Amino acid sequence: MRIAGVTIPDNKQLAYSLPLIFGIGPTRALEILQSAGIAPTKKGSDLNNDDEQKIRSLAEGFLIEGELRREIGQNIKRLKDIKSARGDRHARGLPVRGQRTKTNSRTRRGNVRKTMTSGRRTLEKT
Repeated sequence: MRIAGVTIPDNKQLAYSLPLIFGIGPTRALEILQSAGIAPTKKGSDLNNDDEQKIRSLAEGFLIEGELRREIGQNIKRLKDIKSARGDRHARGLPVRGQRTKTNSRTRRGNVRKTMTSGRRTLEKT
């Protein structure tokens, strides 16, 4: 089964396979299945065409995949354009939401490890 260009695995329970779609988390997946009247433990291979269509129509009622990514990108671009502090942090590739940067920001800054060098010696030519 495909929803918004993402193939849902047939051998996984629907409650765990729907969150593979960007914009659908575990809570929203259960919400979609409940409103469609389908058991969350049912697998993708057990669905008939009618059930697939119900899930597809309910899931596409939300902002998912490409539309959501586009909107997030536009929001970040707007922050950069108005030169806000958050936009500046995005542009520099630093943590945006007030996290500590002296340590614990390896995912944003790359794996930069600064070592303390004590007593650096320079060799003089004689």
